[in-house]
Amino acid sequence: MKTLPDNPHLDHLRQQAKELLSGLRDVDPTASLADAQTSLANQYGFRTWTELKAEVDRQRGRADVADPALARAVADRYGLGEVVAEMRAVARPDDTGRRWSLETDRGRWAVRTMDTWWPIVDAETDVALQEAVAAAGVLLPAPVRSRSGRVVETIGGHTWRVHEWLHSGPPLSAPASSTVTREVGAILATIHNLALPVDRISPWHRMRLTEAGWPELAATATARSARWAPLLTEAVPTLVDLELIGADAPAPPAPVLCHNTLGPASVRRGANGRLIVTGWEHAGGQPPSWELANGLLDWTVEPGGGVNTVGARALVDGYRDIAGTLPDLDLTMFRGAVTSLANYVSGQVRYALAARDPEDRRYADRSVTHLLSHLPTRSTLERLLDVAVMTRS
Repeated sequence: MKTLPDNPHLDHLRQQAKELLSGLRDVDPTASLADAQTSLANQYGFRTWTELKAEVDRQRGRADVADPALARAVADRYGLGEVVAEMRAVARPDDTGRRWSLETDRGRWAVRTMDTWWPIVDAETDVALQEAVAAAGVLLPAPVRSRSGRVVETIGGHTWRVHEWLHSGPPLSAPASSTVTREVGAILATIHNLALPVDRISPWHRMRLTEAGWPELAATATARSARWAPLLTEAVPTLVDLELIGADAPAPPAPVLCHNTLGPASVRRGANGRLIVTGWEHAGGQPPSWELANGLLDWTVEPGGGVNTVGARALVDGYRDIAGTLPDLDLTMFRGAVTSLANYVSGQVRYALAARDPEDRRYADRSVTHLLSHLPTRSTLERLLDVAVMTRS
């Protein structure tokens, strides 16, 4: 589910809806702006555009402000200049920490806590990837080292990372237009062409990180009267079937160092229309075919499960334009995607069951309801594969 920033702007949502409309019209030329607004509202976990606007009004002006002394300490440790405004939270905490905006006399900076960061590779390795990708022409916010040369610092009881702030629009949405997906395919190929070595496939994509099965989770949710428990019970066969995809396949191809989460939430349009890629702290190893498959799933599937075939072909074409060829394509290439999806869904279910704060529960219930209502199916993946194979030939 998409997450609203702490201080959302209706103008940004309108911009997102217009961008989304281009992708919807790849599927249905008669799609209207109202259709795009409804689709976007659904992706934020609301039934209608009106409900989404009401949530924007409710959240306006509620962004948390950091202690000025903490802001000055972060700025000093990283040599960012003199703080000239309040350091404000950008969005609610995520699985890594929390993002903040810090303004100094030298400009604006993207700073974030890393208190709940579960690194797949160390910070130096993901920074090396960022620097290599940027040198290859991909636009991204440059990582900033502290005065002592470290990427990660402990300040005020929190661990921190800093990036330059690049002016951009809001995160993109799926299904994206073919213009966007072609560029995404080119970015994926650029990363894979570097062939930076890594010692393992990301555990997030390689294995289930919990022993709890789907029937067990559904039974727990029912026993606790979670309002989305019937949805989880209904989704169990789909979730079980997805986990079977590639489960008995031979050993996967060798991994390379990848972005690992290069979906719409990690991509924005810059001032010149180019795509800006963020979220590199989740970098890790995947076979190129796995990350290509994940890209097809993240960028070209509609919330209702339909496939933007025009966008999917463009993504594969963009990849091949840079790579010169495509990796082996079969259904097992979705193994990483379905495994990471299973880990995400089970994590969100456990988070929702454990949430006690009213705001956290409200958000978590909305997130789980959205996830369970928009799961892909085996037939969705088979259609994506068909498009990729036809494009290859």
